[in-house]
Amino acid sequence: MQIMLYGTLFMMAGAYTLAKNNHVRGDVLYGFFTPRTQAWVDLVLYVLFFLPGIVALTWAGWTYSMEALAIREQTFAATPLPLYPFKFVIPIAGGMLLLQGIVEIVRCVMCIRDGEWPSRVQDVEEVDVDKLKAMVHVKDEDIIALDKYVAVPKDPS
Repeated sequence: MQIMLYGTLFMMAGAYTLAKNNHVRGDVLYGFFTPRTQAWVDLVLYVLFFLPGIVALTWAGWTYSMEALAIREQTFAATPLPLYPFKFVIPIAGGMLLLQGIVEIVRCVMCIRDGEWPSRVQDVEEVDVDKLKAMVHVKDEDIIALDKYVAVPKDPS
């Protein structure tokens, strides 16, 4: 079960990793190119390699998961676990990766048009408590005033 859950986590992280621009790439020459040239290189690579590969992954994953569902595939163990729900992760992850790839293609087109990369949304970042307090207009005195409503456990000694 642990291996199946790890595989699920690994598959579902692909689109997120692409969105954060954290996939491994060889930046030997790429880093010296202008943003417009980088966008052209990325666009060509997305169209020639990424899209066909991810479409094939999604299509084959769908077929693979439907076959597993048809036979109600299970693990070979003393207490068999169903495998077919986990195999549905393959086409779902492929679809999410395909959607993120389309977003990346749109980013390439925008960079080619504008000459600079559009900024990426910082959606999952650590929260700075002081900035959060300032944003919602809360002072430390307000938080201390709320302490009287919190039940404090009595010390048994």
